[in-house]
Amino acid sequence: MKAIQDFYPEEFAHCYGCGRANARGLHLKSYVDGTETVARFTPADLYSGGYPGHVYGGMIASLLDCHGTASAAAFALRERGLEWGHGQDPIRFVTASLRIEYKRPTPLGVELVIRGSLSSLDGRKATIALSLSAADELCASAEMLAIEYRRKTRAP
Repeated sequence: MKAIQDFYPEEFAHCYGCGRANARGLHLKSYVDGTETVARFTPADLYSGGYPGHVYGGMIASLLDCHGTASAAAFALRERGLEWGHGQDPIRFVTASLRIEYKRPTPLGVELVIRGSLSSLDGRKATIALSLSAADELCASAEMLAIEYRRKTRAP
């Protein structure tokens, strides 16, 4: 099964968090799972935060951010009755806001599961509910407002 990010065109494949073309990036992969989206990531020790043995908050924000925008794209495509890779123009979302609640320290070296669900879709605006868990314990939850990116066309 291909990840949502695998359908991004080359011009959008450079993201540090989820871009396949970024050699030093995290290469986060998000998948549609029924009515939700899911991504999995195991943070290495270099992502240590101020609390020993735990992930720093910026990494948690990055994972939620990349998964949230991928989720928005997948949900918008589904709502339009389309599927990835069937000749339609690429669809990408960017973050307008991301509100995170850190619930408990997130351990290093443990697989993190990031889930997304669609709260609302209104034109180019998607609101996504997100969660990040480790060993079935909720570590962070977030709400994202994502806006569909539209390419600017040049005047002739």
